[in-house]
Amino acid sequence: MSANRIGVSDMALTIVDSDILIDVARGEADAVNCLLRLEKTSALALSAVTQMELIVGCRNKKELEDLEKFLNRYQLLKITGQISDRAVDLLTHYFLSHSLLIADGLIAATALVYSEALITKNQRDFRFIAGLNLLPYP
Repeated sequence: MSANRIGVSDMALTIVDSDILIDVARGEADAVNCLLRLEKTSALALSAVTQMELIVGCRNKKELEDLEKFLNRYQLLKITGQISDRAVDLLTHYFLSHSLLIADGLIAATALVYSEALITKNQRDFRFIAGLNLLPYP
């Protein structure tokens, strides 16, 4: 995939979860309007985990090519050692009590390490994570 982390700017980032991006790709109005509103105040980004989730949802080369074009408008936040360590801490703390999954732990860790907001339709998967700036949807 060719999406890249663009240089740090003065504009805040909002990390977008895969569920919203799937709805945007399907043309669902709530998701499209949500991202249009967010783009007025922040740059939109996604975790490399979200990128991977979307890739494995592709059924053929055409869908994969379309996905690559679609993702070019978002900043890609790669998994770093710091993000990995933070995800391990989150899983240690929240897996048994809240069933936090690996992918969600990595996405939340990305938002926490970058100190940026996360938006997702699946609020219940993240709302218990201390310090996470979880934006309401829609």
